[in-house]
Amino acid sequence: MATDKELSDFLENVERRAFKQAVYAVRKEESALDIVQDAMIKLAEKYGDKPAAELPMLFQRILQNTILDYFRREKVRNTWVSLFSGMKPSGDEHEDFDILDTYESELGSSAAESSADQVERAQMLDLIDAEVQKLPSRQREAFLMRYWQDMDVAETAEAMGCSEGSVKTHCSRATHTLAESLKAKGIKL
Repeated sequence: MATDKELSDFLENVERRAFKQAVYAVRKEESALDIVQDAMIKLAEKYGDKPAAELPMLFQRILQNTILDYFRREKVRNTWVSLFSGMKPSGDEHEDFDILDTYESELGSSAAESSADQVERAQMLDLIDAEVQKLPSRQREAFLMRYWQDMDVAETAEAMGCSEGSVKTHCSRATHTLAESLKAKGIKL
């Protein structure tokens, strides 16, 4: 059974990484903050009595489910907004009313991107992912822990079972290899 202190320490340690993960998924900081807060509350209320060793996996699953719930709610909201916005105002002054003139996607959302931009972004992410997969396993592991999971050097070294200097070396080699391979493919980051 996790004590209140263990639960509190766990939530404090996971907060930043969870926020980064949520921002990456939903692309809105305010929504990401709400998602992380909801996930933390659900963990504390429903699983606070679980052993401390089980908390990371439980929290990750709760966070993923909370993100999926967010997208489901957004889909329903967008459906209702579309339905209600299709109701044309009455009166002669609105004869040239066009629903497309009134609907603007939120800047930065995927709906605001053109189809060509979405395809280009997806292709670029696939290319980057393929290059990351080509890295040697230790470099890939260090790179993903440091830059994807936002772990610091000490945490990464502990998780990988090596020295902090080795983590720095692996990360440096990984970033240089990625930069060169992406540059060779015409991608400038």
